[in-house]
Amino acid sequence: MTTNADVLPVEPSLPATRQWLSWMLVVALIYLLLAGVGAIGDGFKAATGNNARELFAFATNPLVGLMIGLVATALIQSSSTVTSIIVGMVAGGLPIPIAIPLIMGANIGTSLTSTIVSLGHIRSGEEFRRAFSAATVHDAFNITAVAILLPLELLFQPLQRLSESLAGLLVSDASVDMKSVNFMKTLLSPASDLLAGSVSWLPGAVWSGVALILIGVAMILFVVTAIGKVLRKVVVGRAKDIMHASVGRGPLSGIASGSVITVLVQSSSTTTALIVPLAGSGVFSLKQVYPFTLGTNIGTCVTALLAATAITGPTAEVAMQIALVHLLFNLLGILIIYALPLLRGVPPMIAEGLATLAQRSKLYVAAYIAGVFFALPLLLIGASQI
Repeated sequence: MTTNADVLPVEPSLPATRQWLSWMLVVALIYLLLAGVGAIGDGFKAATGNNARELFAFATNPLVGLMIGLVATALIQSSSTVTSIIVGMVAGGLPIPIAIPLIMGANIGTSLTSTIVSLGHIRSGEEFRRAFSAATVHDAFNITAVAILLPLELLFQPLQRLSESLAGLLVSDASVDMKSVNFMKTLLSPASDLLAGSVSWLPGAVWSGVALILIGVAMILFVVTAIGKVLRKVVVGRAKDIMHASVGRGPLSGIASGSVITVLVQSSSTTTALIVPLAGSGVFSLKQVYPFTLGTNIGTCVTALLAATAITGPTAEVAMQIALVHLLFNLLGILIIYALPLLRGVPPMIAEGLATLAQRSKLYVAAYIAGVFFALPLLLIGASQI
């Protein structure tokens, strides 16, 4: 009989005497994350001047923006990284209407991880069917949410309008104008000055800006990877306890536990990787896993919100706005799809259908992963340039 320990290998928790050092490292990594986001914003401003819209003219087609966000996240395997980069780009001048489809695409791209994790069960027919359906219900929900909310956004701009109002409340005019007493600006100033100085030898503002963007992206990639590893060592036992205590206790409990665990480990990919093996072994059913994966969508928004606090000055409000778009997109998706009985069963139905095909032939698995996450998006991007 397969035990939980067999299907869920985890890193051992750190001794209590070393946990405080790990938390200090987390604080340092968060500082690096904020500095990296700030570097992208500064670099984007320097490289583009006031021409950010022209630079991304190819992405004014919302479908192209959606595909770019999807492929970027599928390649990097971290929506937190991609959304943090988008926050920095918006602070550097990327228009909100162009950034919104990018954010939606990132939501789809991040669900590839759980699908890949399910392949660990591929040699056992029924077990693989359960694991693959638990993994692809995340994909199906995110794709359904985009199919509903992207057209609504293009017609009525609910995400843009609501996020703009909320950002206006969270980022006061006083905090923008009183630069001399801005806490985040003061805190990040040494890092900003150091990074700016490191590229000052390059000829021209454009090359200095490009270098800052690359440094910022590299910092975010490093931080998101490192902070996930550190937090898993510190809280993985606690995360497992939360999951076992709450996943099977109704949809609200499942959504809450998915959110909390994702915030704790700072990675929706890690959270879904925890639940898929348990679903494959039969510990949790698809009905129980479904709301849990919705919670991971909410929890992963914390990184972008945190990244937005790194932006100061006149662009602070738009940076916070795009981070709020990410959160509102996921909340509205849950309210529209999961709260309505007519739509609630659509993602599980799609997932079950895909799992049945996958169990029948592994070629369907390869076609699904390659087609949805890479071939189709790249084809659409290429076709738009003709």
